[in-house]
Amino acid sequence: MTVSLRERKKAKTRAAIQAEAMRLFRAQGYQATTVEQIAEAAEVSPSTFFRYFPTKEDVVLWDDFDPIIVEAFREGPASESPITAMRRAFTAAFDRISPEDLDRVRERMTLAMKVPELRAASLEQFSGTVELLAGIVGERVGRPANDLSVLALAGAVVGVAMSVMLAAMQEPEADMVSLLDRAMALLEQGLPV
Repeated sequence: MTVSLRERKKAKTRAAIQAEAMRLFRAQGYQATTVEQIAEAAEVSPSTFFRYFPTKEDVVLWDDFDPIIVEAFREGPASESPITAMRRAFTAAFDRISPEDLDRVRERMTLAMKVPELRAASLEQFSGTVELLAGIVGERVGRPANDLSVLALAGAVVGVAMSVMLAAMQEPEADMVSLLDRAMALLEQGLPV
């Protein structure tokens, strides 16, 4: 898939804004950092900031993994169970990012869990993720996305992701990708405890 020059420029601007925001959050804290400061550091106007990120919370929570996960999920054989397909899709998505990007994901995830307004926004974002996953799981199994079993599976996958975020916070040196794969393996096994 070829990405246009315009799309590459937009991605570069979005990444620059997010990088400057995280730098400022590290230096002076999330609450003390303003959108105006982020925009100035990224050499964009506040209105440009808001074209890329509707809220200050979004600059921390945004990533472009969902389309990668959806694509990887759909690429798998139809014979795979939805959980196995999701596990494989997560592995494929993480295989496509650099160790540096993974470090940035961990930093943003940790910040999102520590700052109350970010944690609240994360929960809202997780609702959207449940809907997204229910849509692709429903496609695979031939049921509507609002089917209770489809929603329950999507919710369980998001719950696994949340548990990995919490585990990674408690163990900063842990390999997040490995943790996610292990947690998804537990889900595949019916969550034996």
